Amino acid sequence: MKRASLRLRLALWLLLPMSVFVAICGYLNWRNAAEVADYVQDHDLLSSAKVLSDRLIWEGNDVQASVPPSALSLFVSPERDRVFLSVTGMNGEVLAGSPDFPLPAVRKPEGVDRAQWYDTHFAGVPLRAVVTTRAMYEAGGARDITIAVGKTEGSRDHMLRTLWWPSMEYLLIALALAIALAVAALTLELRPIVRLSQQLAQRDPLHLDLVVDPAALHSELRPVADTINRFVGQLKAHSEAQRRFIADAAHQLRTPLAMQASQIEFARYTRQHRGEWDTRRADMDAMWLAMQTSNRRLVDVTNKLLLLAQAEHGDAHTQLERVDLAAVALRCVEQLAALADRRRIDLGLEAPDAAFVMAQPALLDALAGNLLDNALRYTQEGGRVTVGVRQVQGAVELTVEDNGPGIAPEVRERVFERFYRVAQDAEGTGLGLAIVREIARAFDANVDLAANPREAQGLLVTVRFPSAA
Repeated sequence: MKRASLRLRLALWLLLPMSVFVAICGYLNWRNAAEVADYVQDHDLLSSAKVLSDRLIWEGNDVQASVPPSALSLFVSPERDRVFLSVTGMNGEVLAGSPDFPLPAVRKPEGVDRAQWYDTHFAGVPLRAVVTTRAMYEAGGARDITIAVGKTEGSRDHMLRTLWWPSMEYLLIALALAIALAVAALTLELRPIVRLSQQLAQRDPLHLDLVVDPAALHSELRPVADTINRFVGQLKAHSEAQRRFIADAAHQLRTPLAMQASQIEFARYTRQHRGEWDTRRADMDAMWLAMQTSNRRLVDVTNKLLLLAQAEHGDAHTQLERVDLAAVALRCVEQLAALADRRRIDLGLEAPDAAFVMAQPALLDALAGNLLDNALRYTQEGGRVTVGVRQVQGAVELTVEDNGPGIAPEVRERVFERFYRVAQDAEGTGLGLAIVREIARAFDANVDLAANPREAQGLLVTVRFPSAA
């Protein structure tokens, strides 16, 4: 699935929390501003009701109420709010104001002013109102006078906007600046990545000379550059190894092919001069023997090249199964016993009944066979070669030891190179130990060369496998 732009994703990670924060701050500021506006409005309503209460007077046996301008001056505002008043006596008679002004159904006076604020509708408009009661005393007792004042909420809403919008405006400006700065910062800070992608795109994929400069990148991106450089270095080393391998293989195949070409030409010449057959019979026998030897060498090199390619294939690391290494060692000894007899070499096997490892059976046979074949070819006639299998500390070891000339310590690592031979005139293709190492790597095993501790001379090869017991 195609991922979204990194710049967009980083911007969203930064701006979405900031937007939520601005929204929460705006809501909290709105609540605070609403509380202040409600307080001011309720205070003005109560002040107006108190002014009306102070204007209640006795005229004979009746209470009279007048509405002074000061009671209404508190509500003067550009929003032209409408104000409604109601002053009623004990029996509901209207002393002043609107006769049908709505009062709360349940009276719950609060505080020393015995006031109650409530929301209502009157004359088709919503109102915020306050109702309070004043006792008017006379000789026969006291009368409770109810005073109610209601007002539309235009000025209250205006005050709310006045208190809330400036802080909200600052928050929105800060958010817009954050967005602009985030986009600019991401654009500037991501330029090294853009340059890196352009640099990689302009490189010829066939030339592995790319080196990414980590110093030009941010500290978080330097591991990426180091990884790219490491991968390019590994690819370059692998490519060079492949080129060397092809060159060495071509060199190894060229000599027997040239010999076969000359031998074929000689055979054609001999056929054209049949009369000379008797005198050239010895030469023909030698030629056929050389051709057979050359052909055998070609087949051997080709088979080992194919085996090496199979060991290097990715499936060699994954398609593993449980294999008895002791049985593999026994089978290799039986197959090469004839070669040991021809060279009068004492061939032995030291192995338990079973020792299981994780491997591919065919490749494991090739590993053990190459080790034993090398030991038999490089050990002098009358020598000794011993194959061993043993279990040690969660691992299984395959050992092949001989009392041949051995390998000098300074060249023990080089013998794993392809086509390398300690003695250039020796038998073999120079691929045996290279195949052994590649197969061992595929099975997570280690190959080690050392002097034979049980002989005056000779070589001990140890391959250590993880146990699959």
